[in-house]
Amino acid sequence: MLSGGADGVIVIYDLENYSGKPQYTCKAVCTVGRSSRYVHKFSVETVQWYPYDTGMFVTSSFDKTMKVWDTEMLKPAEVFEFEGNVYSHHLSPIARKHSLIAVGTKNPKIQLCDLKSGSRIHVLQGHRAEVLSVQWSPRYEHILATARQQGESMGCASGFRQSLHFGPAQWRQVESFLRVHTAHNGRVNGLCFTGDGLYLLTTGTDDRMRLWNSANGENTLVNYGKVCNESRKRQQLTVSRGCSPEFVFVPCGSSVAVYALHTGELVTMLRGHYNNVDCCAFHPDYQELYSGGKDCNILAWVPVLRPVDVEEESNKGAAGQSSVNPAFQDTWSSDED
Repeated sequence: MLSGGADGVIVIYDLENYSGKPQYTCKAVCTVGRSSRYVHKFSVETVQWYPYDTGMFVTSSFDKTMKVWDTEMLKPAEVFEFEGNVYSHHLSPIARKHSLIAVGTKNPKIQLCDLKSGSRIHVLQGHRAEVLSVQWSPRYEHILATARQQGESMGCASGFRQSLHFGPAQWRQVESFLRVHTAHNGRVNGLCFTGDGLYLLTTGTDDRMRLWNSANGENTLVNYGKVCNESRKRQQLTVSRGCSPEFVFVPCGSSVAVYALHTGELVTMLRGHYNNVDCCAFHPDYQELYSGGKDCNILAWVPVLRPVDVEEESNKGAAGQSSVNPAFQDTWSSDED
């Protein structure tokens, strides 16, 4: 697991549980500490592995730089410098025709950096204020979602999402994704596609979360109620994958709120941090959730497996096998439960 801290330090952890105990501490494999000449000067805002090879990863920081790292050497192979703080960057998890990193900074123009050439090859205009979050679609490699700081008016949802068409040596912006809908009555600072790319989640400082159909741009009108959002920067929410029903994990103060994606139900609150939670990430292979907070802790959460009662055991014996893996059922719980 790759992590970045408010002090600029980068740490890579081994997630394997060698102790065999339910609760254990992950071992730090390597660290880019404060003594390193390559360390970020200010807080690391986003970290991401290269989607096809863990021999490379990318970090961005409030020191106005984005660095492409060689994992083995723990040295930057490329450094991109910007005029303002870098809030977010993202590499497409599926792209085969391009190797672009989308970068959101204090500048309203979205920067596209090419890993192959090591240069900034294009600028996307359309925002009037700083861009807080960017994310490529996991379904279409040429679709990019962006979230912005509130400017003179919130207006239409093109303020946070644009559809892009990449032709050979040609770039053009096509019609806005959500032309007539009001996205949020405040800053849009959180973006997250579902694993299949069919839906886009957005969060705003109006304490609301909305689920959009990514095909037609319509609001699905799922009511999540009040979703606490006090972040002045990017809110890093995430969605589960490989389980049914799907869940949304959202930082909420010192807790993580867990919602049912398509019904809006608040399933539970995960409590364990001693200070505000900054980010959430989901591991589909382990079916684990990771949360990082201002208490300098990264916590791993797993679904609690319910004991099988007599009737269920009888039904299982009659059917031969259970149809649903209990780890994928709606059993998320906090330690306090």
